[in-house]
Amino acid sequence: MEQLRYPIGHFECPKKISPEHITEWIHVLETLPQRLEGLVKNLSKKQFETPYRPQGWTVRQLIHHIADSHHHSYTRFKWALTEDRPLIKVYDEKDWSNLFDAKNAPVQLSLNYITALHAKLVYLLKGLSSDDLKKCYRHPEGSTKVTVAGNIGKYAWHSRHHFAHIEGLLKREGWGSVVVSR
Repeated sequence: MEQLRYPIGHFECPKKISPEHITEWIHVLETLPQRLEGLVKNLSKKQFETPYRPQGWTVRQLIHHIADSHHHSYTRFKWALTEDRPLIKVYDEKDWSNLFDAKNAPVQLSLNYITALHAKLVYLLKGLSSDDLKKCYRHPEGSTKVTVAGNIGKYAWHSRHHFAHIEGLLKREGWGSVVVSR
């Protein structure tokens, strides 16, 4: 079950984040929208309603979750860059995934949103200075400090993590040709 929940493992932020890490992570964020749309474009309504694991979210819920989560992340980047170590507000992703839109809205709405959001996000991230990358926000759970650089890594991982959930389901079910994770 752990392999189904964390197919690429848990996020581990390097102690020393290099410019190469930042470049790689931004590339993951830049390519996610096209890769994700390519992965799910031929799925049927029934396939969108299939959980990626037992007691897990459906493919539909996963895609809407990515949009919601990355929306929050974009806001957190902006707060960290414009305020002095702001304390962020968390949201209950499980409750959000059970809302009417997450369970019923056309997936294309979130795919379009992810495309636009990531275009803005990547544009912002590519323009950051080394000082900007050191700025941070505080997470209310333990008042943990998260740097802009660390958050780039976290959301690159998050992109790969949920892509791997969907990709793994497609492979296990034998649902057509599957894009290989990078």
